[in-house]
Amino acid sequence: MDPTQLRSAAAEHRYLRGLIQVPVGLLFIAAALGNEHWGPLDNDWVFVAVLVVLAGAALAINRFYDEHYGRVTPAADREAKAIGMGLLGAALLFGLALLLRSRADWSLDLPVNPIPGVFGLTMLAYSAAVVTLRPHHIVIWGSLAVAGLLPVWSGDDPSNIGLVMCGVAVMANGVCDHLTIVRTLGPATLRTDG
Repeated sequence: MDPTQLRSAAAEHRYLRGLIQVPVGLLFIAAALGNEHWGPLDNDWVFVAVLVVLAGAALAINRFYDEHYGRVTPAADREAKAIGMGLLGAALLFGLALLLRSRADWSLDLPVNPIPGVFGLTMLAYSAAVVTLRPHHIVIWGSLAVAGLLPVWSGDDPSNIGLVMCGVAVMANGVCDHLTIVRTLGPATLRTDG
């Protein structure tokens, strides 16, 4: 691997630990099912238990990446950009979701599903600003945004369907990000340096 490619791979290393996104996607789906009062997830304590299990899975996956691909500390400006984009995305998601779909007197009440629409656009912007934008980011996040912003979501509140759509997209993106790190750095190998 040439030095330029190695520096680029190292800079993106933290953001391409894609398998961590699988428990995050499952959390989106569990939240949607809990909101719908589905089965055992109707109980708040069951949801908390699922949250703890998924957090444990994410920690185990992170440990896998540390052991097999090493750790890289991102540059302070890149980390600040990632945090800023995350906070901006959360604010946009909350604000635009209320503006586009809420039944309040001041909302536009458009027939869209703002959660996947805004989340897809936010993740597309995040991928472009923090991680190198790749074709799978454009396909996954762009498709999610288009599906959410199509004017076909009239009737009942589609928020929980939107959460499921986001969860599936997060998991698909995670698998693709993981495949990117494997293609870039090679298959997982156990580090022996400590």
